[in-house]
Amino acid sequence: MQKYTMPARPMEVEARPSARPPGRRLPRAERRDQILAAATRAFARSGFAATGLDDIAAEAGISRVILYRHFDSKTDLYRAVLDHACGRLAEAVGVDEFTGASMDALLDAAAADPDGFRLLFQHAAREPEFRADVDRLRAGSEEIARRYLAEMIPDPAWVDWAARLSPTVAVEAVIAWLDAGQPDRVRAPERILRVLGAVTDAARG
Repeated sequence: MQKYTMPARPMEVEARPSARPPGRRLPRAERRDQILAAATRAFARSGFAATGLDDIAAEAGISRVILYRHFDSKTDLYRAVLDHACGRLAEAVGVDEFTGASMDALLDAAAADPDGFRLLFQHAAREPEFRADVDRLRAGSEEIARRYLAEMIPDPAWVDWAARLSPTVAVEAVIAWLDAGQPDRVRAPERILRVLGAVTDAARG
């Protein structure tokens, strides 16, 4: 009787090289972007205090050890998330002037990263550790608005009033648009600009 030998299982041998474990190594820049995206989602969902590094590691599908290779602490990571969101916003909208295309660009930036937009303009302002970062962003927006409005409003005091109010109105209008499901994307910039125009008209008297 011929001796039976268990055959090799080539399918398993072939499948092994293509299997990618969840914690596979990524280039450092790509891994950092992955962590920032996961942290943005986690912080926007639960806030700074209620979100732990374990939560962020789980959201990113990595270990806490890998997370610590890129960020020293939760505070360091939160600030990096804010810087990343602010950088993307500045790249999309610009940092020097308000033009007719600025509102369209602002809506594009918010739609591309709703969690980052909300984190930057809603959540971070409530965190005492990061209020100064938000205040700097707000001050820059107000200065841009002031230069734009000074050409249309004769009274400097009302220029200052409108410059303080307009960026807040614009941001809240965009967040409300996100919350409403991003309706009528083509005409949304025009609708929000009408609201801002009402602020300007009121300042003109």
